[in-house]
Amino acid sequence: MKGLDQAGAGTSVAIDATPLTGAASIPAQRWWRIIPPILMVCIVSYMDRVNIAFAMPGGMGDALGIGASMAGLAGGIFFVGYLFLQIPGGKLAVRGSGRNFIAWSMLAWAVISVLTGLVRNETELLILRFALGVAEGGMLPVVLTMVGNWFPDHERGRANALVILFVPIAGVITAPLSGLVIAALDWRWLFIVEGLISLACLGVWWKLACDRPEQARWISAEEKAYLLARLREEEQQAAAAGASVGQGAADTRAVLAHILSQDVIWRLIAVNFLYQMGIYGYTLWLPTILRGLTGGGMGQVGMLAVLPYLGTMAGILAISSLSDRTGRRKDFVVWPLLGFAACLAGSVWWHDNTWLSYGLLVGSGFFLQSAAGVFWTLPPRLLAAEHAGVARGVINALGNLGGFCGPYAAGVLIERVSAGAGVYLLVAALVMAGALAATLPRRCR
Repeated sequence: MKGLDQAGAGTSVAIDATPLTGAASIPAQRWWRIIPPILMVCIVSYMDRVNIAFAMPGGMGDALGIGASMAGLAGGIFFVGYLFLQIPGGKLAVRGSGRNFIAWSMLAWAVISVLTGLVRNETELLILRFALGVAEGGMLPVVLTMVGNWFPDHERGRANALVILFVPIAGVITAPLSGLVIAALDWRWLFIVEGLISLACLGVWWKLACDRPEQARWISAEEKAYLLARLREEEQQAAAAGASVGQGAADTRAVLAHILSQDVIWRLIAVNFLYQMGIYGYTLWLPTILRGLTGGGMGQVGMLAVLPYLGTMAGILAISSLSDRTGRRKDFVVWPLLGFAACLAGSVWWHDNTWLSYGLLVGSGFFLQSAAGVFWTLPPRLLAAEHAGVARGVINALGNLGGFCGPYAAGVLIERVSAGAGVYLLVAALVMAGALAATLPRRCR
């Protein structure tokens, strides 16, 4: 993507993606110092977010008397709470300390996870799932802003993709861990154990995380000068082209109003909404689908769920690398969305062939998050740097409501129609997301 049509203005931003002369010789400690702690935080948050997918078929549903539609609501209500800290988190990461924000968030979601292991009824479960969404809500805009502080545009696709690897890595860890804990103990211990893991990781985050190059003591003078010059150059190019969103705006409300006045932002929100329907519908119901497909116990389901997430890892790395190499951002959002839809539909169509259906579920895993790293390269190139955090918050907050609608709507169809009907709903959402992404401005390529 080379720019943004300003609402009614017809102007565009031209951002040079070519590295500065001699950039190849610049030290790159930031890849090893910045990405790992961010990745760790994202992994533990995702584990606490999706462990309910294993708890439900592992005994939670029977213990609390929860059917498929209520299970979908419990999985999805997380994303209603997820709305509340998106914009404040993005703003804080730009103007304050993302490191401190994440530390408090980790403490909160660890406590909530432990309490979830003690629930006695569906009302308590819904309250705690909502609270968990609030606690985790600011995480993604904060960590993406921190990535933007450390990686220039020509590196940002790969950096975002490495962060988004938290989804498959968390899946690879959570699936067998959940199966083993439930088989050895019960579903309550699953929430308690993973909450304690989050507390342990909090200390590691506090020691290693760093908001900006200016604050890092370990970075070389050469690398710091390169980063600051490159990031300043990109911001000046965007401002010179008139891309600064409400440059005279003194408060978040004015910036927010300007962002929401642009048609392309609403298209990005819609694409993210439909994409999240597919992602979280698949994630929440995968263990249940696998148990129905194979008839195995939770230990076996946990092991079978590993391979789709290994596919996710491969998909993220392959698609983001191709996108960075070719510069074709829009294309590498559209085609993975359609690939995800095709594999998911095929897993239902050939349901009677267990291993073919499972293979297509693995294929769905390959495409599960492969468009996400590319998608999140778009907002920083659409908006001035000082407003990109707010934009990420808006797109992530409204888009992630799809994470509520997907699991809940699929659960209702699974309960009232069939498992296949629930999956086909997710397929339709992904096809619409791909079609809508194809309408993004030509500059998005």
